[in-house]
Amino acid sequence: MAAVTLQGIEKRYDAHQALSGIDLEVADGEFVALLGPSGCGKSTLLKIIAGLDAQSAGALHIGSRALHHERPSERNIAMVFQSYALYPHMSVYENLALPLAMRDLAAWQRLPLVGRFTPGYRRRRAAIDLRVRETARMLGLEPLLDRRPAQLSGGQKQRVAVGRALIRHPDVFLLDEPLSNLDAKLRGQMREEIVAVHARTGVTTIYVTHDQIEAMTMADRVALMMDGVIQQVAPPREIYADPVNLRVAGFIGSPPINALPARLEDARLAIGTRAITLPNAVAMSGSCICGIRPEALQIADADTALVAGRITRIEFLGAEAILSLEPDLPGLPVVQMRCHPEEIDHLATGDTIGLTARPETLLLFNSEGARIRFQEAHASRDQPMPAFLPLGSEVHG
Repeated sequence: MAAVTLQGIEKRYDAHQALSGIDLEVADGEFVALLGPSGCGKSTLLKIIAGLDAQSAGALHIGSRALHHERPSERNIAMVFQSYALYPHMSVYENLALPLAMRDLAAWQRLPLVGRFTPGYRRRRAAIDLRVRETARMLGLEPLLDRRPAQLSGGQKQRVAVGRALIRHPDVFLLDEPLSNLDAKLRGQMREEIVAVHARTGVTTIYVTHDQIEAMTMADRVALMMDGVIQQVAPPREIYADPVNLRVAGFIGSPPINALPARLEDARLAIGTRAITLPNAVAMSGSCICGIRPEALQIADADTALVAGRITRIEFLGAEAILSLEPDLPGLPVVQMRCHPEEIDHLATGDTIGLTARPETLLLFNSEGARIRFQEAHASRDQPMPAFLPLGSEVHG
């Protein structure tokens, strides 16, 4: 096991800049998820770490070793792909044993007839057998050792692929969207299994995904990538609650954050024709964007709410519901609220209501999307909800 350090990694394909100055440190034994939309460069970065592609610029270290000139086979890195890449003519046992056989047995020892008569063959084969059975037990594959890949389910194939990667005790474990071919139930099971395997082995792990649920539930830290640039690296709770810019805020969370055009005058925030005094002064005036998480919104009197309008859609999702509201002011986008179904049992599509939020839950961004920070107020939920009043009236925080 070892830490991974990336410094200024760039990748160019002719005129296309796939990666731009990637800096990332993954601690020894840490689980980091590379999260981002398709085409953002996350798989390219993983291939550079594995040695399957070469960076155009920058430095890569695993522990104290510089990997610039090391071939993939010399890096002691294991990688699991989306497509499993199992050998169809081999059993599960043979698929698991193959990496160890290629590493620990000489070429003549791998020959079907001659190999078993060479010195040291039986001892090495016994060590390989022990490792295969330990790995199979860890992943619940013992009953499947005699089966071939065609006889396995998708989840079983993925477990075999994970086992084949881990059986060599690699320094670093790379996973490239390994669950994207599985159905929702199997994805949930495999998330738990991969996290459990990481906890048992302690192998430094970098996991590529476009699924924020996978990243947020599995990783110690999330590195959010867009357009070949890492936007933010932080623990899951922090990247959700404290995004550095609007792009991060918009990517993390479902439904996405509500982004409303607004104006700032010191501590006074205006949205449409309504305004409120923020808990603390902000060193900025002018146009901004107010981000409001759907779960931060609450139903309020339409006259004193942040926005008022007509309900256009209500989606019941079992334990929660999503309400969509079309504001009555032109220029404001549709606003979505996430809540418990009981909160909106009395409402129906076409009703006119107001939605509001506590000032301390608002996230402010400048016109370029960078975060505008102000000190959070430590307000209690038992305190009355502050009113958003018409512009020109006296506003109290």
